[in-house]
Amino acid sequence: MKKVDAIISIIIGFLIGVFFFIGLKNIGKSFPYSWVLLIIFPPLALLGMFLASYIGKKLLIIYQAAKFVLVGALNTFIDLGVLNGLIWVSGIATGLSFSVFKGISFLLATLNSYFWNKHWTFRKREKVFAPREFSKFLVVTSIGLFINVGIASFVVNIIGPQYGIAEKMWANVGAFAAVLFAWVWNFLASKFIVFKK
Repeated sequence: MKKVDAIISIIIGFLIGVFFFIGLKNIGKSFPYSWVLLIIFPPLALLGMFLASYIGKKLLIIYQAAKFVLVGALNTFIDLGVLNGLIWVSGIATGLSFSVFKGISFLLATLNSYFWNKHWTFRKREKVFAPREFSKFLVVTSIGLFINVGIASFVVNIIGPQYGIAEKMWANVGAFAAVLFAWVWNFLASKFIVFKK
């Protein structure tokens, strides 16, 4: 594994810890030493990338997929962290406001995804800004936004909280379900459409 990949893994692990911490605070599930997340996630991210690097020597796509998963984990926690921050500030966890909050959090996570996947996962460094590539990215992102917000809104607003789960927790269940469905689309579209070599 390259030194730069190790450093980036540690940085991404730290950022995952920060956004995970924010999410826990909003849903009221923090524990006395929750700050420890900031210490735990960086070495876990590094370990995961080290293992993927070892396996990826035989299959390059494994290492690339591991980078995409790590960036995806960061995107997920940015998405959830921003969503939970907006819910915490406003006190609103349902309805049209939830859908708007989910759209904002998804778009911020997607911009983060573009940066990391372009420059690290798929190593497309020909140009800092490539209008054609970015146009493809916007189309793919729009479809991803529809998938992500649609599924999250369906789970939160149509299905609604189940089994006595609190609204704030259910908002996270909806967001997480959306991430699972959107992940497959995002990886395949990024690899074969946006960052195709």
